[in-house]
Amino acid sequence: MTDTIGRTALRLPAEARTAFDAALERALGERWVIRMWQRDPTLWSSDAKVGDEISQRLGWLDAPLGFRERAAELTAFARGVMTEGFESAVVAGMGGSSLAAEVLARSLPLGESGLRLRILDSTDPLAVRAAQAADDPLRTLYLIASKSGTTTETLAFLAHFWQVQDELHVDIPTSAAGQHFVALTDPGRSLDAIPHTDLFRNVFLNPADVGGRYSALTYVGLVPAALMGLDLDTLLDDAVLMSERCREPEARNPGLWLGVALGALAMAGRDKLTFVIEPRIAAFGSWAEQLVAESTGKQGRGIVPVDGEPLAGPEAYDKDRVFVRLAGPADEAWLAETGAALERLAEAGQPVIDLALADGEGLGGEFMRWMFAAAVAGAVLEVNPFDEPNVTESKSNTARVLETLRAGGRPTVEALAVERPLVLIGDAPLRLTGNEGSLADGLRRHLGRLRPNGYVSLQAYFAATPEREAALRSLQQMLRDGTRRAVTVGYGPRFLHSTGQLHKGGPPNGLFIQLTVDHPDDLPIPGRRETFGTLIDAQATGDFESLEAHDLPVARIHLGPDPEGGLIALADVLAQALD
Repeated sequence: MTDTIGRTALRLPAEARTAFDAALERALGERWVIRMWQRDPTLWSSDAKVGDEISQRLGWLDAPLGFRERAAELTAFARGVMTEGFESAVVAGMGGSSLAAEVLARSLPLGESGLRLRILDSTDPLAVRAAQAADDPLRTLYLIASKSGTTTETLAFLAHFWQVQDELHVDIPTSAAGQHFVALTDPGRSLDAIPHTDLFRNVFLNPADVGGRYSALTYVGLVPAALMGLDLDTLLDDAVLMSERCREPEARNPGLWLGVALGALAMAGRDKLTFVIEPRIAAFGSWAEQLVAESTGKQGRGIVPVDGEPLAGPEAYDKDRVFVRLAGPADEAWLAETGAALERLAEAGQPVIDLALADGEGLGGEFMRWMFAAAVAGAVLEVNPFDEPNVTESKSNTARVLETLRAGGRPTVEALAVERPLVLIGDAPLRLTGNEGSLADGLRRHLGRLRPNGYVSLQAYFAATPEREAALRSLQQMLRDGTRRAVTVGYGPRFLHSTGQLHKGGPPNGLFIQLTVDHPDDLPIPGRRETFGTLIDAQATGDFESLEAHDLPVARIHLGPDPEGGLIALADVLAQALD
């Protein structure tokens, strides 16, 4: 059955329709929309302490209107930077602090005299070197983005680039180096935790009642947008328009019905949210992925976003999917191709949601729609969408691993199979199955632990390049076709600040494959005893231990010193394991 709501379409099989109708009736009867705008925390929890915490995380509802008043100020700031001869900017942040900027940088053309915008959210030493070498450091502005002010990766990036600027300005007062830095953080202790801010060009203090993943329409997204030369008025007008539509206490409310659909379908077993996004705005998928996963993945419930997976025929999927197509003024060929594929899936009983970005409802509006929908989905799932109780686990493990290394120790690992350049390392249950046989045999045993209604998570702890991205997507498709399960791809450590919450706190049915590499061209972190290579390896080990502690099946495949060659070898091994 197909419903048309505005310029969107909702095609649901009978059992999904029943679940959606019941959830929507409940949302309307219990006045969810009105209660959300009244900041009523009982929409998500009856616990008074939790309610107090939720009340301090609802500032995003007012962000479009509030920040529209600051658009002229931000535009003037950006013009001043451009006038001084800056040509590029680097956003150094993790998760919600960088992903909105990435969407804008990859989706929209620069405005007149706008700065080239790059995102650094990888502690791979090659990624840090690439960010440094991409542009002239003397004409580069660094945006140090961290809500807490204590984000390990962000502070490491700051230490590196501060040293670079200090060396370039050796004969000039230190304050000249500080003119290359801007802070995007919260007031108080968050600001105090970031070194050198008294010398920074500018400090933008975000509202403390806006969480990182709900911050796209605050300074976190708007300062990068201004530096790109984008029209902030248009971006925020789009968001305000969507905000007004999300105030409607009726079924046509675009954020309400989307959130109800995602939550109700997840409760009915359709918890693999599969994005089909117009190529021009494909980066939106990574931002929506972290928003939905971190908002809903807790207390054993959650929605698993699947981004970047190519569409296939109905035979490739199990009955745990929901497909969402997000399209603007796309080329007709893409619309026709994806439309035909989604029609076949709908006819085979898969839920399909079509969303359209029309003029006047661009990316600003879409940010707002999805934030509202994520909050609604949390209410359906009866979880608090504004906390992240499991995120600190991997951070604590990483800190412990680093302390062990500083003391001269080394984490002990037992290889289950070695076929150079590949090395397979398994968790305790996989080690108990023995280390006899080939690497393909070991990988086959690992894949055999996929749980009912489960998914596979590929976790790449190395810098992204177009070639590596293509190789990972090929592995994603191989695994999907070989198992009929959803397969997600994430780069470490950035996913630890987004989908990492879902992995440990969501449905306990993930199967994890870490991919790590050597670091022959490592890079020290100024003021710290570890290198960037050591840090990213410790982050992989810390998350491995966290997943293992949750009784989740996890294995690591070390690719050696050449990620490209290692990925080619892994594709051959995976083909054997799936045969």
